[in-house]
Amino acid sequence: MTLLDSGIQKSQGVSIRFDWSLDEIQYLLEKPLMNLVWEAQIVHRSFNPEYKVQLASLLSVKTGGCEEDCSYCSQSIHNSSDVAGQSDFDVKGVLEQAKAAKDAGADRFCMGWAWREIRDGKPFESMLEMVRGVKSLGLEACVTGGMLSDQQAARLADAGLTAYNHNLDTSPEFYAQIISTRTFQERLETLDRVRNAGITICCGGIIGMGESLKDRASLLRVLATMNPHPESVPINALVPVEGTPLEDLNMVDSLEMVRMVATARILMPQSRVRLSAGREQLNKESQILCLLAGADSIFYGESLLTTSNPSVQSDKDMLASAGVSVNWDLYE
Repeated sequence: MTLLDSGIQKSQGVSIRFDWSLDEIQYLLEKPLMNLVWEAQIVHRSFNPEYKVQLASLLSVKTGGCEEDCSYCSQSIHNSSDVAGQSDFDVKGVLEQAKAAKDAGADRFCMGWAWREIRDGKPFESMLEMVRGVKSLGLEACVTGGMLSDQQAARLADAGLTAYNHNLDTSPEFYAQIISTRTFQERLETLDRVRNAGITICCGGIIGMGESLKDRASLLRVLATMNPHPESVPINALVPVEGTPLEDLNMVDSLEMVRMVATARILMPQSRVRLSAGREQLNKESQILCLLAGADSIFYGESLLTTSNPSVQSDKDMLASAGVSVNWDLYE
C-alpha cells in the first residue's frame, strides 16, 4: 500500500495525519528502498518543490560534566570519555560565533548546554542574553539545555527563542537500555512545557544504538502522533565514542539513515527533517540520497557539540553537486 492507493494523497496535496499506527510505520521502514524514496519524494515535493535546504550551525556553550548517564554521550560524568573542563563561553564570545556562522551561510544558530536541567541564576541569564543577541543578528535561535520549568520556558519565549531541542533519543521500549537517570515521560513533559510556552520543538532520535527496527518505528510513532508535529526532527546516527558504553558498536549502514529520513518525511510532511550527527561518516552520495528522501536541513560547520562534522566547503560542494538550493525561509 502506498500513499497514492491508501487515499492519503489528495488532489490539493498531501494531508497531515496524527494517527499513525506502529504497524503502518514499520511497514514503511521495511518497504523496498526505491519505493520508499519515491513515496517520500511525493510528500516532500508537495511541501518543498524546489528542494531547498536550511543550514543550521551548532555551538557547545557548556561542554561536559553532565549528570545524565546517556550511553552514547562523551559529556556524561558516568563515562570515562567525559570532556568536562570547558568553561562557559561568555555572551560576547557566543555572539561572535553566531555572526561567523551567519557570514558562512547559516540561518539558524543552535546553542548546547551539557546540563540535566537549566539552572537559574547567572548561567540562565547569560542564556537569555545569548538568545536575544542571536535573534538581533537576524538568525533563528535554538537552545538545548535539558529539562526546564514552565517559568524558564516562558522567559525563553519572551527572549525570542525560536526552538528548543530536546531529543527522545530512542523508543519508549528501548529507552531504559540507553538512559537511566531521566525517564522517557520526563522528556515528554519537557516538550509539553516548551510547546505551551509557544516555542517550536526540535525533537528527534538516534539510530545505530542496538535498537530493533520496531524500536525505530516506535520512536517515529511518538513523534508522528504529536499534534502538532515537531517543527524540526533531527535524524542522528550514533558516532561511537571511546569511553562510552556504546564505543564498540559499528556505524549504522548509510541506507538505514535514508530509510529513517524517508519515513520521517512521509509521516511528518511539514517538519524540517534534519540530517544531523553521523553525517561525516556518510559519503557524498549517501548524503544526497538522504536529501532526495526528504531531508531539508543539515548542521553546517566543522563540529557538532563534541563530534566532528563535514567542513563548510565540503558541504557547499555537496549541495552544489546535488543542485540543491540553500533555504533561508522554508516555511515562512
